[in-house]
Amino acid sequence: MKKIIFIFLCFAFSFNLTAQKTNIKNMDKKEIAIFGNGCFWCTEAIFMQLKGVESVLPGYSGGKIKNPSYKEVCTGNTGHAEVIQIIFDPNIISYRELLEVFFYTHDPTTLNRQGNDVGTQYRSAIFYNSKNQKDDAELIIRQLEAEGVYDRKIVTEITAFDVFYPAEDYHQNYYNNNKDQPYCRAVINPKLDKFVKKYQAKLK
Repeated sequence: MKKIIFIFLCFAFSFNLTAQKTNIKNMDKKEIAIFGNGCFWCTEAIFMQLKGVESVLPGYSGGKIKNPSYKEVCTGNTGHAEVIQIIFDPNIISYRELLEVFFYTHDPTTLNRQGNDVGTQYRSAIFYNSKNQKDDAELIIRQLEAEGVYDRKIVTEITAFDVFYPAEDYHQNYYNNNKDQPYCRAVINPKLDKFVKKYQAKLK
């Protein structure tokens, strides 16, 4: 019982630079999704606009060292992917709906790259927190491939979630704080425009 209480309290203070472990899946009926789909500046800006999404935090998962820095992850040597941690209300938006946005807003057929961003840190990845999340991810991939949505095979990595390391403070809410930055104008704005047109009814 003490261990459960300790874990619960740790989660309440999760928005810092300490690792977050798998056994925290739900707080006050909220759930967590961990996605890697390219630069987290882009993905944070997209998912934070959805109804039912309570927070989006950029960070790193899937690597082999503890507490990696952005500089270390960018070398591609740590094995981490740039990811976002999404806390959402499943009564408003389902994990399946989040997966649909995930696949719509990036290219899951390019191995270790998204556009001009190249490296294992930009790989397409889903870090699942439960068997249901794993099953949903595998199902939607089968459906997308059966429907021939993409010309190439989907290479999205589906892996059990282990640890999430929040990114440095300056990465958080990056797009909203840096809209005039060239990367935001050239890369993020077109992705957001495409997303907004498709999911207007699901926006906050």
